[in-house]
Amino acid sequence: QVQLVESGGELVQAGGSLTLSCELSGRTFSSYAMGWFRQAPGKERDFVAAITWSGTSTTYANSVKGRFTISRDNAKNTVYLQMNYLKPEDTAVYYCAADWNPSPKMKTTPDEYDYWGQGTQVTVSS
Repeated sequence: QVQLVESGGELVQAGGSLTLSCELSGRTFSSYAMGWFRQAPGKERDFVAAITWSGTSTTYANSVKGRFTISRDNAKNTVYLQMNYLKPEDTAVYYCAADWNPSPKMKTTPDEYDYWGQGTQVTVSS
């Protein structure tokens, strides 16, 4: 019933910028926190960023802090990931996830989220 669809992933040159979007569809009666994760070939799915329902609080992985910005527009049921100064090591499949049971602490592990998108490929060339 709840579907998350990422978009915006593409090939981009190192140093460039890219914005990913994640649209939620289906019934969403409760507030939810959102997160972004990424997974490169042969690696685990790693946390990237998270944002609370209100958008007041955000948290980032150290590897992207200062370069990426997570935001949301609840009226559009959409969360964004603005990525700047992209590096080849940012290459991965990026997933958005929804947490329907948010807590005061930001969740940064995949098993803490309830719904997932299909992922969108981001490739950063050198």
